[in-house]
Order: sequence, then structure tokens, then C-alpha cells
Amino acid sequence: MAVRVVFAGSPEPAVAVLRRLIAAGHEVPLVVSQPDRPRGRGGRERPTPLAAEAERLGLPLVRPRTINDPEVVARLLETGAGALVVVAFGQIIREALLSAWPCLNVHFSLLPAYRGAAPVERALMDGVTETGVTIMQMDAGLDTGPLISMERIAVGADEDAGSLLGRLAEAGGDLLAAALDDLEAGRLRTTPQPEEGVSLAPKIGDDDLPLDFSRPARALADQVRALSPHIGATCTIDGQRFKVWRAAAREEPAPAPLADAGGRLLARTGAGSLQILELQPPGRGRMPADAFLRGWRGALELGTG
Repeated sequence: MAVRVVFAGSPEPAVAVLRRLIAAGHEVPLVVSQPDRPRGRGGRERPTPLAAEAERLGLPLVRPRTINDPEVVARLLETGAGALVVVAFGQIIREALLSAWPCLNVHFSLLPAYRGAAPVERALMDGVTETGVTIMQMDAGLDTGPLISMERIAVGADEDAGSLLGRLAEAGGDLLAAALDDLEAGRLRTTPQPEEGVSLAPKIGDDDLPLDFSRPARALADQVRALSPHIGATCTIDGQRFKVWRAAAREEPAPAPLADAGGRLLARTGAGSLQILELQPPGRGRMPADAFLRGWRGALELGTG
């Protein structure tokens, strides 16, 4: 069975879900994404990953400032689609769209845990060993709508947000395709979210980036992988702000606040040491820690980002 759906999303995980829907035979008469914005070095305006994929596939595309603009709502409804699908879109969906058709959301957590904009990052920061993906029918609340289906996913001990999001998006695409089949067949069922187990996952902000080395090494390693490969945890070395992209917790103590321990870059923490494996000096590219140590001529003086 095939359902015509308007597909709203922005980042790379939305691309994976879109591809899964198309492979399953569902029709997408219109894609909605965020407007082009400055991205990367040089600040040149670029489309979102989903917008770029829609253009590559030749799908009709709109990039409104707000999807709730009455003219945009009319354009969406004119497609004759039977549902609106939302995957990490980045805009709030208002009543005019919520009441017009089923609005299905792919959320990258096991709801009601980690409601909000950054469920994967917040889960990894918490050091969870299991998370998942949920298909939900949207309502006016923050990820509070009734549940359709979910799948549990084990989290690797050193897995970062990019890897985990990729796996969740693939699973979410399959779950969403099945939910649309059920919608077409008239057998879609929903259940209210449980009142227990609610937690929030607010958007990552500047305060979430600096590494506080008074915390345990394991917590810092979790913070690094939660912010990789798309944001980056931060620290200062010799007064310069670095991004830390890969790190590992070690039980052995570091011989100094920041030390070259036989070619390994070790930072002293509140419990154990953090081995920095990959970092990025200001104005330069990412590099392995041993390459950094070979070329660094400054002091190994450590501070928060």
C-alpha cells in the first residue's frame, strides 16, 4: 500500500527516513524544510541536508520561514496528501495543520523519555546503554502525543551521536513506513504516553559545550561523544579554545592537569583521566592527539572551553 505524505524535516537523519519511505513505495508530493542558512567555513548560504536531497530526487520543495503561514498551509493541503510526516524539522506545528490530517512524528527516543530537541545528545550525556525511536501522532504539546510504535536500540559503549542517529533513523524509517501502511489500511492504533518516566531533552546550548574537568572521566567521555561529530565539546589549552571530538575514560591518573604521557594526551579529572584522542585547534582541522603533540609548541595548560 502507498500513502501520499508531505514530508517535513531538516538534518541528515531526515534524509535517511525519506529514502526509506520512498523505497517502501510511499509517495512524497511535497518536501518542507528550513530556509537556506549560512553553514560551514565562509558562511555561505546552503540548503539543509533534506532540502538538498529533495532537489537531487526532483521532489517539489518549499522552504518557508514558518510552515504555519496560511499560504504555506494551503499549499500543503493542495497536495492531496493523506498525512504530514515530521522528522527533526525544527519548527513548531500549529493547530491548522494538526487538525487537518494525521501528523506523524519520528522521535529519536523511547517516549516519554527525552522529549525535546536533543534526545540523542542528552541520552548519551546521561550514559544510557539503551535508547530507541518512537513513532508518535503529534498534538499541540512538546512530544506529548499518543504512541504508535517504538523500537529499542542498544547503545555502544563508545558510540557517538552521529553513529547512533544514523541507526535510529534507519529503524525509524522502517517503523514509519509500517505505520503509514496501517494508516492506509485503517488499522492504525495509538496509545497515550505513560505518565511515568517523563524527561526533557532541551536544545544543546553554549553552556553544554565546555568540559568541566572536576567531573569524572566517564561523564566527560560521554559528553564528548554526545556532541560528536556535529557540535564539539570544548576546552582551552594554553588559553586557546579547542574542540574535542573523540576521547576515552581511563582509570589511571594523569601525571599533570594535561600531560603528554608517551604520546597520549591525558587530562586529569575528578575520577580517573580523560584521554583526548582527537581534537581541533582554533582555525585548523581535526587531528589525532599524537599529531597535535608532535607539532604543539605552546604550554600544556588546561582550562574549560
